[in-house]
Amino acid sequence: MARFPVTALRSVDLGTPDLDRSVKFYCDVWGLTLVTRAAGMVYLRATGSNHHVVALYPSERPELGAVTFRVATARDMESIAAKAVAEGARLVRGPAPNDAPDGGMMMALRAPEGGLLRFVHGDVSHAPEPSQGDRPERLAHVNLNSTDVDRSAAFYERALGFRLTDRSKAMAFVRCNSDHHAVVIADAKVNGLNHVAFLMPSLEAVMRGSGRMIDAGFPIAWGVGRHGPGDNVFSYFIDPSGTVIEYTAEVLQVDDSYVVRGPDQWVWPPGRTDQWGIAPPKADHVKSAQLSVRYAAP
Repeated sequence: MARFPVTALRSVDLGTPDLDRSVKFYCDVWGLTLVTRAAGMVYLRATGSNHHVVALYPSERPELGAVTFRVATARDMESIAAKAVAEGARLVRGPAPNDAPDGGMMMALRAPEGGLLRFVHGDVSHAPEPSQGDRPERLAHVNLNSTDVDRSAAFYERALGFRLTDRSKAMAFVRCNSDHHAVVIADAKVNGLNHVAFLMPSLEAVMRGSGRMIDAGFPIAWGVGRHGPGDNVFSYFIDPSGTVIEYTAEVLQVDDSYVVRGPDQWVWPPGRTDQWGIAPPKADHVKSAQLSVRYAAP
């Protein structure tokens, strides 16, 4: 397989108007675990080895503070920075030692669309927890809204070394490892966060996790179904601050032989929104929520 300078999506920073409520939700209902609190941030882990997958902090309205990726080597940060700046990004910090609890080396860029992208190497890790059946293992992907999908996808390819996996009419899917996608870029009238997807151990885990959410008073916002690009099972919810989040599983694994398919090939029959044909059309309030979370101001 081709070498990727960025090797994985690690975590997201999410701003919330009610920090205590959000922490309680993600720990007691969604299935994450508190790692630590530092400098106004609350770090939450999944069952995998990543130091954290979500860092929550207080903000006036829900916002996406940063998306963090892991890089193959510390040396890759300098190459990524040079290419990213050439493609219209701005270097914000580093590469330098990271003084946050996750440690290691860190670099931060402001992408052309306004989002903050962080890159880490040698960060702190945990021993993976035994699978508990219905808790997230790690992040699966982040879906970002863009006013220019093709330009955004080109930035991830040219600056960060991602590869385009598929292109539907409304979305570009790009990858940095064998997962079909780590970032999805959705056509929108605003730039910002569409949703964050958490990888579950199995389809059974998606269903059990969805049941736990329903029991806690959080109805399924869209799904359950199976996506086209990526072939992954999905179940969408809206968290207490209004951010759209997803349980997903069975993400398609690809290699260099995978053939990219375009909008003409990713077409559903009328009225269908997933492969199985059981997911109802997405409700207007869900669509609105997917456009409501903007990037944090620089």
